[in-house]
Amino acid sequence: MTSDAHLNELGEFLKARRAELSPRTVGLPDTGGPRRVAGLRREEVAVLAAISTDYYTRLEQGRARAPTSVLARLVRVLHLDDDQRDHLFELAARDEYVPRRRPAQQVQPQLRRLLDELTATPALVLGRRMDILAWNALAAALLTDFGQVPEKKRNYARLCFTSPCFRGLHLDWRTIARNCVAELRLEAAQHPGDPELAVLVGELSVVDADFRQWWAGRQVAGLRVGTQRLRHPVAGDLTLDWDSLTCTAAPAQKLVIWTAEPGTPSYDGLRFLASWTADPYQQARDEAA
Repeated sequence: MTSDAHLNELGEFLKARRAELSPRTVGLPDTGGPRRVAGLRREEVAVLAAISTDYYTRLEQGRARAPTSVLARLVRVLHLDDDQRDHLFELAARDEYVPRRRPAQQVQPQLRRLLDELTATPALVLGRRMDILAWNALAAALLTDFGQVPEKKRNYARLCFTSPCFRGLHLDWRTIARNCVAELRLEAAQHPGDPELAVLVGELSVVDADFRQWWAGRQVAGLRVGTQRLRHPVAGDLTLDWDSLTCTAAPAQKLVIWTAEPGTPSYDGLRFLASWTADPYQQARDEAA
């Protein structure tokens, strides 16, 4: 039996996607008259998906399950992209979920060693809920001194939405912030009832109007790689490419790295920041060796 949490989330996801479409988008005539709700009506989706309006209504209300054939038709009718399609099928396929406390997160030793070796590349390890598990010196110099953040508050999404310095550092903050919301939405689909995630979402919903709006939109198409533009107080303006690598031994942990194209001002800025944060005593020991 599918859990109520997933059925409710499935219904809210369908409702959000329906609100984004217009009759013209799906090939229906647009009479131009006033519509009580944004997007398509339930009965319009039902007709296009060849199901009854009552059945589709129960899907949106979290009171019915949908077989694969119906889900496939809804993917087509609602114009879902690949990420949204996967999310829809994941919500529909979940077995009964019994929330339980998950073990404390510990960074994988091999990731810790790799961080220590990356002296010229900013890098950090994110765990469940985008918790920051570990980082190297250059990541702290580039983004913020994570060591000064209380461990229970050391979360990338929380910093993104609650730290004025973190927000001011990113010239494309909205893109970064929306990606954080998408990542948390995927986490919520995989682990409904996670009390720590519920606390995080509740906190961010209270303190930030953008988070409330984007969370309600139920977007799940996050970025897996991208470019960030930073205005750093020491290194100046930087344009950095970022990527995330999943740890095979612990798939919930990701190594996130930032790099710059060699020969660019951003590359020189990173090198300067690395030298600025280097241990001068270590440099002396290296030269004496």
